Amino acid sequence: MVRVTEAAQIYSFSRRALVLGAAQGAVGLVLAGRMAWLSVVENEQYKLKAESNRVNNTLIPPRRGWLLDRTGKPLASNRTDFRVDLIPDRIVDKDKLLAELTRLLNLAPEDLARIETDLKRAGGFRPVQVAENLDWDRFAAVLVRQPELPGVAPTRGYARHYPLGAGVGHLIGYVGTASAEQYKLDKDPLLVTPGFKLGKDGLEKTLDKRLRGKPGAKRVEVTAHGRPVRELETRADQPGESIKLTIDAGLQEYVARRLGTNSGSAIVIDVASGDILAMASMPAYDPNSFSDGITQTEWKMLSEDDHVPLMNKVLQGLYPPGSTVKPMNGLALMAAGVNPHDRVVCSGALRVGNGVFHCHKKGGHGPLDLKNAIMQSCDIYFYEMVRRVGYDAIAPMARMLGMGQKFDMPFTTQRYGTVPDSAWKLKKYHRPWTVADSLNASIGQGYVLANPLQLAVMASRLASGKILVPRLLSTGPSGAQPLPVSPEDLAIVRDAMYGVVNGGGTGGAARMYVPGVAIAAKTGTAQVRRITMAERRTGVLKNAALPFKMRDHALFVCFAPHDNPKYAAAIVLEHNGHTIRNLDTPLIGRDIMTYLFDRDLAMKTLAEVEPTWGGDYTTRLAAQGAAFRQAQNIPPPPAPEDAAEAASVVASDAANATANTTRSDVAPIGSADRD
Repeated sequence: MVRVTEAAQIYSFSRRALVLGAAQGAVGLVLAGRMAWLSVVENEQYKLKAESNRVNNTLIPPRRGWLLDRTGKPLASNRTDFRVDLIPDRIVDKDKLLAELTRLLNLAPEDLARIETDLKRAGGFRPVQVAENLDWDRFAAVLVRQPELPGVAPTRGYARHYPLGAGVGHLIGYVGTASAEQYKLDKDPLLVTPGFKLGKDGLEKTLDKRLRGKPGAKRVEVTAHGRPVRELETRADQPGESIKLTIDAGLQEYVARRLGTNSGSAIVIDVASGDILAMASMPAYDPNSFSDGITQTEWKMLSEDDHVPLMNKVLQGLYPPGSTVKPMNGLALMAAGVNPHDRVVCSGALRVGNGVFHCHKKGGHGPLDLKNAIMQSCDIYFYEMVRRVGYDAIAPMARMLGMGQKFDMPFTTQRYGTVPDSAWKLKKYHRPWTVADSLNASIGQGYVLANPLQLAVMASRLASGKILVPRLLSTGPSGAQPLPVSPEDLAIVRDAMYGVVNGGGTGGAARMYVPGVAIAAKTGTAQVRRITMAERRTGVLKNAALPFKMRDHALFVCFAPHDNPKYAAAIVLEHNGHTIRNLDTPLIGRDIMTYLFDRDLAMKTLAEVEPTWGGDYTTRLAAQGAAFRQAQNIPPPPAPEDAAEAASVVASDAANATANTTRSDVAPIGSADRD
């Protein structure tokens, strides 16, 4: 039996006490260190959390920056917006409150359903939108009854306003509420703040970050259960940046109005700087309607319109350029060694192999040199000359003048067209280039496709003799290098374009009546259907006898004054078919150029013809909407959740249809431009 002495017991106890004390000391040090960490290092974090529990912050949407024209006139501005929101935790009797708001604001059943859903999802003091863009009478009716309506928050805010309406629809775009997908991507609480809207299309979308600004905040002290105690100071919002464009607001509106009832587009460029002065695609949607919330009926009307008002035809439309490329091709022919004074006899048709290529003048033009071939738009001359040199000698000049070129424009969707050559066809279709391909391309048909902006750039480079780059923001570069072409060759082409209008050419209707100012131009027509030999024998059908979608496109490029160019323009009218004189390209081009030199004369001319079209674009759109609603016999489909995305789909489908049509139906062997 082992005896434990008193000394051993004391030693054992002391050792255990020491270990236990050390452990307690270590725990104490850990606790002290943690307390020091929390009170010193993480003090700010917990202070902010405590403050957030004490104070509720409600974001105030920032005022959006304005979009201004080159002179400072607003193209997109802000107007006072009267709105009514609900603060969920302040509501006493929800059913009674919603019934009273329905009476005061004339809320629709779908509005009530949305409010009910939003109230279930909202927490604390996050506001729920009831109605926006209210007139003063309805807003005032709620405002004077606010003490009787606990939980109701009438607010004066700002809404987007577009003074030119549909005239800037595709240029400026519109704003709208953020979609669920956008919020999930950014997790920015501002996106779900009532009254906040972000850019959905056009410049509003691409410049959104600059236009958006920074939100303010309304601070309310609350209890631990979220009940209000008192209102604290409000942090003001920081407005977004106002951005100046190169657009001339007056010209933009005039161009949009002058396009009339056409489905088409027009672009005007300052040839000294490359500034885009006007860029209109018509018909168009009214961005005010889209920003306020488009109705189901209006959406259905726009999406079913065969003039495709949801498509930006300037950048998304692709067309065979037709005879508008003949001045450019003439420049390329001279660069390839063709003598501009050599003549080709036009008999009205040219046989190549088993195919016959026709000129638009059935009886032929007789012998023509380059200048007169451009003036009379003779197809046979260009067939023959391009057959001699090959289209591979033409394509580089086309690219140099802007065809097929991608320009750095502030838009999310653009289509760039095609400048074909033998290498391109071999790569894309695995087939060699043929003589027929060259002949079709020589008159701007076949595989050649361009958008209207590229045609305007081509006109501006021919006018200026410089490699101008179009710009829409006034802060961009404006310098340009000279075109590497002979000044003598360029002078011949410009003189021919002057003769198109003023020397007995195909564009005589475009002659200007401004003293001392003459326009130089080139007309164009592009087929969208195949003309068979049988039809040629019996007589080619006139465009007026064809359905709208089967009519030819009408095109026009120009610059003025012819001897000292300041402005260049391009006009493309879908399926216009040259059927109505005052809605055709030559008179539209003439009037647009007249506006730049004599505004009063241009406005007088417009005032004479516009009433015959049913008024200006705003009046016609309103009349179209009224007629559409009256004709509805079935309930309209629900409007898309995000109209911008749906509009993009519609526009892309339309653009693809245009491209497919031109690929399959335009310029088969034996076809010809009619201009």
